[in-house]
Amino acid sequence: PSAPRQPPVDYFHVDWWKGLVEKVPLLEYSPREPASPVYEPASRNVIALTRDGYIHAVGPDGSLSWSFRTGARALAGAMVSEGVVYAPGGDGTLYALDGATGAVKWKYPTSESLATVPVLADGLVLVTTDTDTVFAVKASDGTWVWQYRRDPPSGFTIRGASAPRVDQGTAYVGFSDGFLVALKVEDGGVVWEKSLSGSGTEFLDVDTTPALDSAGRLYVASYKSGLYALEADSGAVLWNTSVGGITSLLARGEVVFAAGDGRVDAYLGETGRLIWSLPLKDRTALAPVLARGMLLVPNQRALLFVDPTTGKTRLSWNPGAGISAPPYVVGSRVYVLSNNAYLYSLDLNNVQKGPRG
Repeated sequence: PSAPRQPPVDYFHVDWWKGLVEKVPLLEYSPREPASPVYEPASRNVIALTRDGYIHAVGPDGSLSWSFRTGARALAGAMVSEGVVYAPGGDGTLYALDGATGAVKWKYPTSESLATVPVLADGLVLVTTDTDTVFAVKASDGTWVWQYRRDPPSGFTIRGASAPRVDQGTAYVGFSDGFLVALKVEDGGVVWEKSLSGSGTEFLDVDTTPALDSAGRLYVASYKSGLYALEADSGAVLWNTSVGGITSLLARGEVVFAAGDGRVDAYLGETGRLIWSLPLKDRTALAPVLARGMLLVPNQRALLFVDPTTGKTRLSWNPGAGISAPPYVVGSRVYVLSNNAYLYSLDLNNVQKGPRG
């Protein structure tokens, strides 16, 4: 989408950037880096997984602290907690690494392709594969605790998977057969399950990571049937929109931001009323984040700076080859991994914090 011609310094300045992939494949076409970077506060390193199969740690000055090879490209970024990096390796192995040195603490091979950022809950690490399996292992040593699997539909599905959203001992996860399932974190037992996509065999996916608000409403989207608000305790439907093609959600305050094929929308969480819609033509909006009162939306071609109250694009920033991975926000600092595997540290100090920041 078109944007006012304004110098980027009005919104941010680049502190440093670091190239992470040294050997670019010959005749590579349209590179993609889907894994979001993450900040590890104990070591002050930024952790980024790249398409060459490496996990990289970049220090606060932009220099490389360490690298760890997994052997295959990653589909999702890492999660950090208390100095430990939990990384979904592209080789199907879940790794626990020391955030300061990259030393392996433990690893758990799943034999499936890991597709989501790991989630830490009640001493367990939960991660979803692209073949509809949720694994739960002990955060302390990687011991298997439980797993839950659903059979994918027979037809075509959308690339991506729903990461578990955990609240009060329950993990809410969507699956490619169109179901949203509530699981007990302690043992993987089913609390309830809900079909959101109706009948059919293709594009039934519920790939959005569920979102919760303070009123206990659970938001999730079916690629086929649109955005839903449900009661978290029972799965009862409160409202549903008819807009399909949604692949990611962000709930803040009373507003739910939905991104997907050709659009970004804002809905009122209580009723589902559409507040605004930003058309992106032939582009897919990927997972949005909020930073200093601005909605940052990667759309493969660029990173859009969108006013969350009006839906107007304020800036479109492309550092080269576009951006597919969701940025990671720490205060006024934003870490962005471009599709050509350059990691950027942006400072948004010049942006005044808005009511949704």
